[in-house]
Amino acid sequence: MRVNPRLEQNAVKVVLMVLTATTVGILLFIIGFILRKGIPVLSPAFLSHNPVDMGRGGGIFSTIVGTLVLTLVAVLIAAPLGVGTAVFLTEYTWENRVTRIIRFGADCLAGIPSIIFGLFGFILFVTKLRFGWSILSGGLTLAFMILPTIIRTCEEAIKSVPASYRQVSFSLGSTRWQMVTRVVLPAALPGIVTGIILSIGRSIGETAAVIFTAGSALHLPTSIFSSSRTMAVHFYILAREGISMSNAYGTAAVLVISILIINLLTYYLMERFIRKYS
Repeated sequence: MRVNPRLEQNAVKVVLMVLTATTVGILLFIIGFILRKGIPVLSPAFLSHNPVDMGRGGGIFSTIVGTLVLTLVAVLIAAPLGVGTAVFLTEYTWENRVTRIIRFGADCLAGIPSIIFGLFGFILFVTKLRFGWSILSGGLTLAFMILPTIIRTCEEAIKSVPASYRQVSFSLGSTRWQMVTRVVLPAALPGIVTGIILSIGRSIGETAAVIFTAGSALHLPTSIFSSSRTMAVHFYILAREGISMSNAYGTAAVLVISILIINLLTYYLMERFIRKYS
């Protein structure tokens, strides 16, 4: 029995709309639940004071600083490596076995569970290199985690730059390096920034890899060799140990708001990028 194509199309459309609405509904429920529980806890004192009594009192200022510093270290290490690798894959080599191996390695790296990164960082940076539980150990571990995201997003952004830009640059006597730095990278900058911002979002929300490498000290870090607790780790410890659920919800609310801002900024930059080259 042949199904009416119009009926089939309408049925598929309804199913897809239901699936989409379910996904959006789950997202809104999670965000709404966290914000409903966490926003009443937020106050200037909560954001500007350090935790006291293992997090039962005080605020989350030191964890905010720890999160920002740890993320900054990770991005400063991963961004040059990621952008440089993307430039090499797109501008300085042809498609061959080496490039396929590099891309395959980046994809495999992106699929490794964060707990494995944490174990790797603990063994290499904390134990073998004797950096200890520190911002440096956590930042290096996070850099390895976000490196595949930066490589692939930057690679796609560079590929989207029209070939005519390169041809005109070469016709004016530019070297390849001048063409890359003065033509390709400025044109691909919105996409590159988008990849870096997405990596920042992942770094901010990471827990497993950080707790094994950066530690969970509640005091303000004084150097990159200081142990520090991020907001994600603080939320995990407060909730898991049942120390203070109200402070845990407040920390989670700050995390959710931060990641929402990062995602909105990412979509804004991506929209500008698409409009520029559409």
